[in-house]
Amino acid sequence: MDKLSAIIGQLTSLIVSLIVLGVAAGVVFGGNVPFVSDVLGNVVGLVSELGDAGLVGLLVAGYLMSKMD
Repeated sequence: MDKLSAIIGQLTSLIVSLIVLGVAAGVVFGGNVPFVSDVLGNVVGLVSELGDAGLVGLLVAGYLMSKMD
């Protein structure tokens, strides 16, 4: 079970790193970057949806931010 948990943690870390890379590439190079076409738009949409959810959205956002470290 510990191996599975470690693998999931590593995959999650990799995915978060790819999202950050996609956002940075989108900001620097614009929206026409191959393989990361609209990551920035998707992140903005997610933040907007969480903001519309009120307190529950704030709690989920806090939880997600705590798992990024």
